[in-house]
Amino acid sequence: MSQFKSIPVKIGIRPTIDGRRLGVRESLEDQTMRMAKSVAELLQSHIRHTDGTFVECVIADTCIGGVAEAAACAEKFKLNNVGLTITVTPCWCYGSETIDMDPHMPKAIWGFNGTERPGAVYLAAALAGHSQLGLPAFSIYGTEVQEANDTTIPTDVKEKLLRFARAGLAVATIRGKSYLSIGSVSMGIAGSIVNQQFFQEYLGMRNEYVDMTEIKRRLDRKIYDQEEVDLALSWVKQYCKDGIDVNSPENQRSPEERAELWENVVKMTIIARDLMVGNPKLAKLNFGEEALGHNAIAAGFQGQRHWTDHLPNGGFMDEVKKQQDIKLMEPLYSQSDMVTALNQTIDVLTSNPDLTAIFGANEPTAVGMARAIKERGFAGKLVAVGFDGNQDLQNFVRDGTLEGIVVQSSYQMGYKGVNTINKIIKGEKVDKFIDTGVVFVTKDNIDSEEAKAVLY
Repeated sequence: MSQFKSIPVKIGIRPTIDGRRLGVRESLEDQTMRMAKSVAELLQSHIRHTDGTFVECVIADTCIGGVAEAAACAEKFKLNNVGLTITVTPCWCYGSETIDMDPHMPKAIWGFNGTERPGAVYLAAALAGHSQLGLPAFSIYGTEVQEANDTTIPTDVKEKLLRFARAGLAVATIRGKSYLSIGSVSMGIAGSIVNQQFFQEYLGMRNEYVDMTEIKRRLDRKIYDQEEVDLALSWVKQYCKDGIDVNSPENQRSPEERAELWENVVKMTIIARDLMVGNPKLAKLNFGEEALGHNAIAAGFQGQRHWTDHLPNGGFMDEVKKQQDIKLMEPLYSQSDMVTALNQTIDVLTSNPDLTAIFGANEPTAVGMARAIKERGFAGKLVAVGFDGNQDLQNFVRDGTLEGIVVQSSYQMGYKGVNTINKIIKGEKVDKFIDTGVVFVTKDNIDSEEAKAVLY
C-alpha cells in the first residue's frame, strides 16, 4: 500500500532531579537516569503504533534539575516529534523549575516510592503546580516501598505507565489529523451529521469534506493505482464469495454485472484510502493534488441514499476492515542495498514476531532479507520469497530459509527485447506490456532443467 507517511509520535522521558550540588545531585544522577531508561525499555517493548511498530522513547540528555535543563529537554523533544512525556524522579525536586510546561503535551509523573528521598514529595508538589497552571498530569506512585537501589518497576506502576502511554499516544497521534467526511448526511439521519466542535475542541482534530461525486470523478478518470486495484481484486476473488441473490429473477444481476460491481467497490475502497492519506503513485499519473490526501486518521461515507440508488454503496470499506485477517505492512525501500535490507528485515522481525510472510523484490534485497531471517532464527517459521536467482539465493532455498525465488528468464528478456526493438524499427505495432516469463524455483524443482535454465 502506498501512502504519504507522517513521522511517528515518540514518548519523551524526563529524569528530574534535586538540583542542589555539593553531593546532593551527584548522589542521585545514576539512580534517576536508570529510572528513565527502565521506563523507556518497558514502553519500547510493550507499546505499539497503529501500524504494529513499537514506539520509540526519547530521554533527555541530562537529568533536569532546573529551568535551563527543562528548556533543553523541551527543545530536544520538539526536534524528535515527542507527543507525550513521562517525568520520573526518586527524590524531591524544585517543581516550578522542572515541570513540563507544554500545554498541548499529555504528561505523567512517576514519583519513586523509595526508602530514601521519596519521589512522592515531588509528585505532590509538581501536580499542585500543574493544577495551578491548568495543565492536567497523570499521577503514578507505587503502593509498595522499594529500596533506593531497586531498579525494577513494580507491577502496579507498570500498569499505570502502560495505561498512560497508550492513552497519551492516542491523543498525540490524532492531534492535528483530520476527520474526512465523504458526503454530508446519511439518509437524513441527524446522528450522521459531523459535529465540528467535538473534533476540533475535544480531540484537537480538523474536519475535511469532499462530495461523493469526488469518488465518481476518480472512478471515471481512473485516478487510482491500477496495479493496486488488480492485486485487491485477486484477493477479493479468493476470499469474498457471492452470497445468495434473494431478489426476484427479473431484478437479479448477471455474472458480468456482479463482476463490475465488485470492481467498483474495490476501487471505491482504494479511492477512499487515497482521499484519507494520499498516494504518491497518483503524482506519477499527473494527479499531484490528489496524491496528497487529507491527512485523515478517520473518515465516514455519508449520504448513502443519494448514492446507492445509482451506484454500489460504501459498505465494502467497512467489511474489508472487519473480514480481512491478513494485515499488509508498509513496503520498505532498501534502494537495492543488501545491508540496508538486512537491517530493515531485522527491525520488521523484532517489531512483528507474528509476521507470516515477507517478499524481497530484487536480488540484493532478497539476500539481505534471507540473511536476517536465518540469523534471527525465523527460517521455516514464516513464508519468505525472494526475487532473482544467484548462488546465495539458491542456497537459501535449499536450506529452507526461503520458500522459493521468482527468477526471470535472461534469455527471454534478451530475445523478446531485441525482437521488440526490431519491430519498432520496422514501424510495426508492439504490445504495451511484454511478459518475458518467470520460473518459481523451490526446493522441489531447483534441480530441474526448467530451473537450471534461469538460475545463474
